[in-house]
Amino acid sequence: MSLLVVGLSHRTAPVTVLERAALTGDVPTRLLHDAAATATVSEAALLNTCNRIELYADVDKFHAGVAELSLLLAQHSGVDLEELTAHLYVHYEDRAVHHLFSVACGLESMVVGEGQILGQLRDALARSQEEHTAGRGLNELFQQALRVGKRAHSETGIDKAGQSLVTFGLDQVAAGAGEIAGKRALVVGAGSMSSLAAATLARAGVGDLVIANRTAERAERLAATLGARTVDFAKVPQALADADLVISCTGSAGVVIQAADVAAAVAVREAGRQGPLAFLDLAMPRDVDHAVHELPGALLIDLESLSQVDAALPGAGDVAAVTDIVADEVAAFGAAQRAARIAPTVVALRAMASEVVGAELARLESRLPDLDERSRAEVAQTVRRVVDKLLHAPTVRVKQLAAEPGGASYAEALRELFDLDPGAVHAVSGTPLGPQAQPSSGSLAGGAAR
Repeated sequence: MSLLVVGLSHRTAPVTVLERAALTGDVPTRLLHDAAATATVSEAALLNTCNRIELYADVDKFHAGVAELSLLLAQHSGVDLEELTAHLYVHYEDRAVHHLFSVACGLESMVVGEGQILGQLRDALARSQEEHTAGRGLNELFQQALRVGKRAHSETGIDKAGQSLVTFGLDQVAAGAGEIAGKRALVVGAGSMSSLAAATLARAGVGDLVIANRTAERAERLAATLGARTVDFAKVPQALADADLVISCTGSAGVVIQAADVAAAVAVREAGRQGPLAFLDLAMPRDVDHAVHELPGALLIDLESLSQVDAALPGAGDVAAVTDIVADEVAAFGAAQRAARIAPTVVALRAMASEVVGAELARLESRLPDLDERSRAEVAQTVRRVVDKLLHAPTVRVKQLAAEPGGASYAEALRELFDLDPGAVHAVSGTPLGPQAQPSSGSLAGGAAR
């Protein structure tokens, strides 16, 4: 496969752009189908998180693939193509594999080493499988990425030192509003991120935990698992006054918590409550009105705030160890892919040899019709053994050479030397005929690949 990645993240785009580009509702599914339907793409997958939008595609033309995927990202995100292009990054083939494996290990996360990305990658693969946009190539790639991520967490300390975005955000809240334990907490939303936040709060020992969600049944299920209680979503503005800490991540397209409601809640909070009314907004686009930053008596920590904080990085040794793991795994994956590309040529060669043997044995039988059955079988076995021995060493060696960079040339040489029918090789591999483009990775804005 020729893997292409086109995307943007917190590393290349400000939060304001990520917020406008956020894909919600059925937009991710429509984008996925439109990407898979383009002329240059045979498979597609979408990684869509609060601070990352990435299209992964198996393409047959690099430049056309970049242009088409970039245009689709602009059309579905609503951000003008010219503006979006300045924040996009592009990776191709081995560089694309390296990027995905780095993402899986948490090296590209806002908080280095966080493990939540593995679940998000698993969800991305599941969605592409359910929508039938991913085939064998992307399935194998994402499965290997998940294995690499798990290996990084099991063989190094990056999972212990790396924090989840929820934990990191709560640390910032504690720094500005005091310890989490004993606080009255309101969680708005009941999706994966909100559920993680609620579970984290429960473990932290909050004094009271309340869940609000548009779908009441989901809120009730989550509350039942944590020993929490629920409040009607429409009553969230009134519930703010009873909370010390509010965490929101709803996936809504607009603001859920207005500055005016926060101001009113701050005004009526009971006397004696220590610290400001704190908000942790983990949604993209944001759930909490940005104007809350300016309100006295309120503290707002959102993704923009978190992006400006230097997260406590894992030890340099753990990062270096994970980096080495990624490099080794990329090399191994590339070698396996290159070896797999020559396999159809080897199969076609052996099939051709078998046809030649069959034709010659049939010719021998017509010229020596009186040859007894035992002699005929011995001759056939001898001829096949000779051909197998002649082909064994070169086919084994060509597989070894093909695993090295540039190994595709050995398959081409084999096809040329033995005059193999390209159609026969195509029938074995099931891959399109024709040359592949060989550009390098890089930023669309003209910088180095990120």
